[in-house]
Amino acid sequence: MRMLRVLLEKEFLQFLRDPFLPKMVIVFPMMVMLVFPWVTTMDVRHVGVSVVDNDRTEASRRIVQKIGASDYYTLHGISDDFGVSLRALETGDVDVIVEIPDGFEEALAEGSSKRVSISANGVNAMKGSLGMQYLLQTVSATIAELQRERGGEPPTVPVVVQNRYNPTLEYRYYMIPALMIMLLIMITGFLPALNIVSEKEKGTIEQINVTPVSQFHFTLAKLMLYWIVGFVVLTLAMLLGWIVYGLVPAGSFGAIYLAAMLFVLVMSGFGVVAANYSSTMMQAIFGMFFFVMIFILMSGLLTPVESMPEWAQRITFVLPPRYFIGIMRAVYLKGAVFTDLWRDYAALAGFAVLFNTWAVLSYRKQV
Repeated sequence: MRMLRVLLEKEFLQFLRDPFLPKMVIVFPMMVMLVFPWVTTMDVRHVGVSVVDNDRTEASRRIVQKIGASDYYTLHGISDDFGVSLRALETGDVDVIVEIPDGFEEALAEGSSKRVSISANGVNAMKGSLGMQYLLQTVSATIAELQRERGGEPPTVPVVVQNRYNPTLEYRYYMIPALMIMLLIMITGFLPALNIVSEKEKGTIEQINVTPVSQFHFTLAKLMLYWIVGFVVLTLAMLLGWIVYGLVPAGSFGAIYLAAMLFVLVMSGFGVVAANYSSTMMQAIFGMFFFVMIFILMSGLLTPVESMPEWAQRITFVLPPRYFIGIMRAVYLKGAVFTDLWRDYAALAGFAVLFNTWAVLSYRKQV
């Protein structure tokens, strides 16, 4: 224990004396949590809309008013020439065209059908398709409102949609737990690897190699510092998520910290393994970057695993972040408990044993 205490004191002093790392540990998570949830979003807003109003009646003006009042749309103009709007769609100035036919209000009063036409730009498939769906809902709701005001029967709605766990469909609520995971990957995976390799390059690790320090104590001292830093960063990120976005876990903090403890063990062990097989800082950076990109792109951080090809879905079972992501989102949004997610916890525990054992065994003392 005395040897471990001395090694830990050395690691903390080395960390605190570094002019960059302590600042990065505080500033980096703050920037990620304050900026990324606003820019990494799949919510589609400010859809460019051009209205072709061939009717010029109270009903058509009501539709235009509803479109202009919503922050989901940006109204780029009203005309009675479809060709003008089509050219704007072709040049990318607008995303959707709404064409209101002549005699629309009269047909509405008579109960007959004259349909509003919606044309979307399919080049930007996400913005075009979602914009079309938003406009369809807006126009349908406006028509139903007009019918009720004129004493008509409101349209029958055969389906009622209810969004469970995230009623407002805020994409940032889906992304914030993922950003916390990305922070842990960077802090507890990258930094231990770079720390060890930097000692190799400076030659200070050779001084350790000639001492009686065992493989286990050396590896444990390197990891414990970043375990503590990882929990500090996670707590700071959760605090910012609550203060700035009002997002608090629906489940228990204990379930989150237990999963975080296992994941920190996984990533720090993985970082030491990468460092043990790297001779230079550049080797460690590129090696870690390769695997981190796979973790981010294929583990469900940004896109659902279920949307991937079947062969890619099989690969995700050997990616540790997949299990931590499932736990974080389930606890944060659904209020899941340990018994609901024990398979994910068991998978993380297995990866923690594997990588940390590998880290100890792969470290070779060479004089």
